[in-house]
Amino acid sequence: MSKSPEQEHPRKAIGWAARDSSGVLSPFKFSRRETGDEDVAFKVLYCGICHSDLHSVKNDWGNAIYPMVPGHEIVGVVTEVGRNVDKFKVGDKVGVGCMVGACHSCDSCKNDLENYCPKMILTYNSIYYDGTMTYGGYSDMMVANQRYVIRFPDNLPLDAGAPLLCAGITVYSPMKYFGLCEPGMHLGVLGLGGLGHVAVKFAKAFGIKVTVISSSPNKEKEAIERLGADAFLVSRNQEQMQAAAGTMDGIIDTVSAVHSLMPYLSLLKSHGKLVMVGLPEKPVEIAVFPLVMGRKILAGSCIGGMKETQEMIDFAGKHNITADIEVIPIDYVNTAMERLAKADVKYRFVIDVAKSLTSA
Repeated sequence: MSKSPEQEHPRKAIGWAARDSSGVLSPFKFSRRETGDEDVAFKVLYCGICHSDLHSVKNDWGNAIYPMVPGHEIVGVVTEVGRNVDKFKVGDKVGVGCMVGACHSCDSCKNDLENYCPKMILTYNSIYYDGTMTYGGYSDMMVANQRYVIRFPDNLPLDAGAPLLCAGITVYSPMKYFGLCEPGMHLGVLGLGGLGHVAVKFAKAFGIKVTVISSSPNKEKEAIERLGADAFLVSRNQEQMQAAAGTMDGIIDTVSAVHSLMPYLSLLKSHGKLVMVGLPEKPVEIAVFPLVMGRKILAGSCIGGMKETQEMIDFAGKHNITADIEVIPIDYVNTAMERLAKADVKYRFVIDVAKSLTSA
């Protein structure tokens, strides 16, 4: 006789969950599996709030499974390891990002690109190997296979480092893959939010010229004086946009709202690359002529594999790259979601799970 989910997952856990597409989160009791031979269990200290969490709890993408415990920027301290775990020990600082499983046999998995595996298992709102729901980091503890656990550098603060597990790898991976990280290059960063501000920091650490492109003129001082961008373009200013035409090797588009891509293709040099990492809710329209005439590339990129994610965190530790955060208690999460929808945060909310999640 097969075991029930309660028998398979006897470890009691608490968190906050959405129950329907209203997206409202409230205390929730659930269970996690015991620490298996390949597993790492850790106490969750902090969890970032990603824009994907907001889309997910509101079922904007039509794939929500409720109750849903969001959170895929999860960091904490190891409390237990399985007998076959050789990468981690009790007391280590670790994190879990956007995925917790994959097939491990397809071409993507064999090339350390588990993020493109057709059977990738998301950290939350997904079905695990045993048929049970995955629950994310708005919770007190986590259990994950060691393959999907990231070791944090000692010098990288957990709270400000947590968003790198999604926002960081989301911008780091396309910079590396599309060759937009070589000294002397000129990169445009479209949007200065949770992804964009981290993209500027990574780009400057790579030693390249960075221009922030935004519809908000009031972000210029922030972009240049505090984040270190070299230049700033107001996307609604036609004179500025025309003056910058044909000057960029690539653009990382971090905008999650529906927007036209045409103005930004004109900023690219011939053979330039416009890489989409934001996730608008509706399809975008694109004219082919500007792509053909400049042999330009319109591409997409989604997080990174586990090997590259560890590489990204190590790079962040070496160059002291962190997200700009606002730390909140978990009972503020619904207000934080409302503010996130209005882009009213600089630039990432991070839940202080350990200090504020005490009961459910």
